[in-house]
Amino acid sequence: MEAIDFQTDFSPRYGELVEVAPGIRRIVANNPGPFTGPGTGTYIVGNGEVAVIDPGPMMPEHVEAILSGLKGEHVSHIIVTHTHTDHSPASRLLQQKTGAGIFAFGPHADLDAGALEGGVDRDFKPDFTVVDSEVIEGKDWQLQAIHTPGHCSNHLCFAISEADALFCGDQLMAWATPVILPPDGSIADYINSLKHLSTRAESTFYPTHGLPIENPKKLIAAFIQHRLDRIEQVKGALSQGVNTLTNLRKLLYKDIPSSLYAGAELSLLASLEYLEHQGLAAKTVEPSSQSQQWQWIV
Repeated sequence: MEAIDFQTDFSPRYGELVEVAPGIRRIVANNPGPFTGPGTGTYIVGNGEVAVIDPGPMMPEHVEAILSGLKGEHVSHIIVTHTHTDHSPASRLLQQKTGAGIFAFGPHADLDAGALEGGVDRDFKPDFTVVDSEVIEGKDWQLQAIHTPGHCSNHLCFAISEADALFCGDQLMAWATPVILPPDGSIADYINSLKHLSTRAESTFYPTHGLPIENPKKLIAAFIQHRLDRIEQVKGALSQGVNTLTNLRKLLYKDIPSSLYAGAELSLLASLEYLEHQGLAAKTVEPSSQSQQWQWIV
C-alpha cells in the first residue's frame, strides 16, 4: 500500500478568528484528538452578515470565541456538514445566542447501530433540510450543497464559487484518511463521493480538520487507491483464514496506538461489508454476554 503524503504540521491558534482567504475565516476549537486531529475548524463565510459552517462540539467556550470574533456582525445561517459530535452539537447553542437558522441534509440516520457507531449527534434536527445541488444564499456569498455520503449518509460538502473553494467536512483531510463508520458509513458510497468531488473545478478544499488542501484531485486519487488497496488486503487476509476484526486489525494495523484500535476495526468492518455486498465475503454473528463477536468467512 503506497503511503499518502499527509500534512500534519498545523498548529492552530485556538479560539482566534483567522482569515484564510478573502471572505473566509476560520476558528479552531480546542478539541484535538485521534479523530479530530488538531481540532474542529469552524469556518465563517462572508462579512457583516455571515454563515457559520460546522460550529463544532458542545463547548460553550468555543461558541463564545466565535461570537467574540464576530462582534458587530450578524450570524444569519448555521450550516452543518454532518451529524458527528465534533461538528454539529454547538449549532444549538449558537442558535440560542444568534437566532440563526440551522441548515443540513437532515438528522442522523435512524439505524440500529448498537455500540458500533459512537460520536453521533442523535439530538440534531435542522430547521432547513438541504438537498444535493441546492444553493444557500447570504448577503455577499453563495454556497452550493454537494451530497457526499460515505463517511456518514447525511454528509454534505459546500462549494463557494466566489472563493474558488469547497468546504469538504470530513470527506477529505490533509492529515489522515477519515474513518468510515458502519452501518451508516459506506465505503462504496465514500468512493463514489470522492469520484464525484474529483470532477469539481474548485482549486482549494477546506476540511473541518487540518490544513487546506491545495491539490484536491491528487489527494482524492490517493484516497481512492488507499481504500481499494485496503480492501485487497482484507480480501487476502480472509483467504488465509484471518476472520475476526481483532485479528485483521493486528495484521493490517500493526503500528497504531491503542487509542485508534476501535476506529481501525470500524474501518475494517466497512471494508468487510463492502466485500459482502460484492458477494466476496459472508458473516456469522456470535452474540456473547459482553458484546457481539463478528466472524467473517469467504
